[in-house]
Amino acid sequence: MKTTGRLSFLTWIIVCSLLMALALAFAETASQKSSYSPVVITEPFDSIMKRMTAAKPEIMKRHMDLLNSRYDLGDHPARDATMSRGKPVQEGVRIKLPAEMTWEKLAEMTPEEIKEKDVFPAGLFPLPHPNHPEGGMLFPKKHIDEIKKQEARDLTRFDLEFDLPEHLLPEFPPPIYLTTRPDLGDVSQGKLVTIENFFELFNGILNPKQLEGLRLLVTPFPQQQFNQTDDRRSAKPSRGVTCFDCHVNGHTNGATHLVGDIRPQEFRHRLDTPPLRGVNIQRLFGSQRALKSVEDFTEFEQRAAYFDGDPVIATKKGVNILERGSQVHFMAEVQELFDFPPAPKLDIYGRLDPKKATESEMKGEAIFFGKAKCAVCHPAPYYTDNLMHNLRTERFYKPRMINGRMASADGPIKTFPLRGIKDSPPYLHDGRLLTLEDTVEFFNMIQQLKLTAQEKKDLVAFMRAL
Repeated sequence: MKTTGRLSFLTWIIVCSLLMALALAFAETASQKSSYSPVVITEPFDSIMKRMTAAKPEIMKRHMDLLNSRYDLGDHPARDATMSRGKPVQEGVRIKLPAEMTWEKLAEMTPEEIKEKDVFPAGLFPLPHPNHPEGGMLFPKKHIDEIKKQEARDLTRFDLEFDLPEHLLPEFPPPIYLTTRPDLGDVSQGKLVTIENFFELFNGILNPKQLEGLRLLVTPFPQQQFNQTDDRRSAKPSRGVTCFDCHVNGHTNGATHLVGDIRPQEFRHRLDTPPLRGVNIQRLFGSQRALKSVEDFTEFEQRAAYFDGDPVIATKKGVNILERGSQVHFMAEVQELFDFPPAPKLDIYGRLDPKKATESEMKGEAIFFGKAKCAVCHPAPYYTDNLMHNLRTERFYKPRMINGRMASADGPIKTFPLRGIKDSPPYLHDGRLLTLEDTVEFFNMIQQLKLTAQEKKDLVAFMRAL
């Protein structure tokens, strides 16, 4: 009996050891595919910053080499087109094609042929974050400099720099148009709205509830890369970021991030920050457009998007939980006031006035509503159907890893409004299209439209008038 008991005990020890080994193996495997970020940082902050700062030049060189191989990043302003406050619109197709390939040849090929011959233009692949495995909010230099000047708040990351040249971004700071006071025109006075000046700019224009909503939109709150913990990417502890750090003046500055609702990391989409202009006529929000009101969107941003969709990390870094009945409501009401810029050539139905439009613009409108089929998803007057559509771009190429980003199916994407589109480069949900000309070439190929060179030019002219 004693021997049997001893053997049973040894058996129990062996079984427990095996179970422990299996558990550790499972934990190791799970950690490689985990939906969660590490909560406890074991490496000292000074060591992290030193290591990532040293790696920065090579990371940025690799990314900028990719951009330069895909695009012409030069400054080529249009002679006859500007944004609302006068910044020149960049013109021309910037996507570089494979050797001996032309857009006309591509237009004649089937998706299967393009895929088989591997001639899908590099600039049409999904655009990676400057460091896709790392990700996180990343701001253009002009915005970083102005926020530092006004608030002494530093949005510089020690590990990365913003990648797109300033001339390819929206004008800074952008004008602000209000649905409630169209008679005032641009109410920004040419200034970037911040916590320092919002009251003087809007007292007497907004009501008290709206003023409070605006205050919250320009108040810094902790975020994944900018917070008070050692788990940050700013040299000093940070107060955080504001809604208007990306959606500058209710518009956009081209700041980028990664969507918070996709795993694993290599499948997460880079984000091109959309404008808040025209939020009042939109019905879908969020990176996957699963949010059905701007209130849902506002609450989601604070709770999830700021922290890569990870509530554990959010709690650690100091998430700001907004109160739905007042704070969220106030912020949403302000966002719904931001209007599209004036379009003097459009009538009350959102169509061109023949007395004001050029011949090229009129031809472009006919193509838009006809041969190009743009209006299937972008009907007047706001040029959105408030739906999502799957372009199935993956028909044209085999999946591949590009600087840490797996280029594969994009899935359904939202139909963004085209009103004021010339003010909002770059284009598509991840900013892979730098100009309207690039955008036309993309859709001409994806939809197999076979537009002529002149039809493409007229289509761009029309979109600039929206």
